Amino acid sequence: MKVSTCLWFERDAQAAVERYVALIPDSRIDHVQRAPGPWPAGQTGDVLMIAFTLGGQSFQALNGGIRAEYGTAASISVPCADQAEVDRLWAALTEGGSEIACGWLRDRWGVPWQIFPEILPRLLADPDPGVAARVFTAMQGMVKIDVAALERAAAG
Repeated sequence: MKVSTCLWFERDAQAAVERYVALIPDSRIDHVQRAPGPWPAGQTGDVLMIAFTLGGQSFQALNGGIRAEYGTAASISVPCADQAEVDRLWAALTEGGSEIACGWLRDRWGVPWQIFPEILPRLLADPDPGVAARVFTAMQGMVKIDVAALERAAAG
């Protein structure tokens, strides 16, 4: 059995998926399903569903024909190797979107993302509770995560 997350878009699933696979390594469009006939949200030949791989994970994108709002209970989480990768993804995904807090953002389609450096969970799990607490406090004051600031907090 293979499980896949399906993202709902009004009409521009293809533009969103093309953007996502261009940004995230190990990503590709696997299949584009076009409508075989007219349907309430479009015409024959319109993109209906896209199967794609994002960072090695299976996803789907659906053109649902009406705008759907994403909540904050789920997001696409991307651990980044370093600050340069955080900065690159942050800039690309907030273009037309919005920053939230603590590494969270919404892209131009309203999809929530978590963009964070791989070092963050390691520092938060540090065996020294003082290190973990200082890093946690520092992170709570950030919008985009700053690796150097996390390292300074860890060092005390």
